[in-house]
Amino acid sequence: MTTRFVTPSDSAVRVGDAERGYTADHLGQAFTQGYLSMEEYETRLAGAFEAQTAGALRDLLTDLPVAQIIKRDPRRREQRSAAARRGVLIHLGAYLAVSVLMIAVWLVTAVFAGAWYFWPVWPILGWGIGILSHAIPVGACARSRTRAGS
Repeated sequence: MTTRFVTPSDSAVRVGDAERGYTADHLGQAFTQGYLSMEEYETRLAGAFEAQTAGALRDLLTDLPVAQIIKRDPRRREQRSAAARRGVLIHLGAYLAVSVLMIAVWLVTAVFAGAWYFWPVWPILGWGIGILSHAIPVGACARSRTRAGS
């Protein structure tokens, strides 16, 4: 969830569903990672949904290592991996579209002006190197996580 948690100086500020959801999400992560027992989790979760102020929500998380909980969350890792793969696909799509456009310009120029030198090879090769240097680390990271999880 992208909602920012309120700062310590905002203890009396009223909270809404977004802040309650943020707290409930962190409590759930703390429970799944073994920081809370079932009874304590249920008590804190009920308190999160009944809380009216930022201070009440903050009190539910004060003794938990929230930063470590977030870093260890497997959903966060998967979201970051998916975003990296999407970035490579967007990069590849733009590369292919521009390459086709350059080849079309070259073909039109070659037919009407008689200039048959295939100049698009240079930007296509240069950008292809950029695509590879983007895709290889993303693929290697995904493979190493797959092996580490096995």
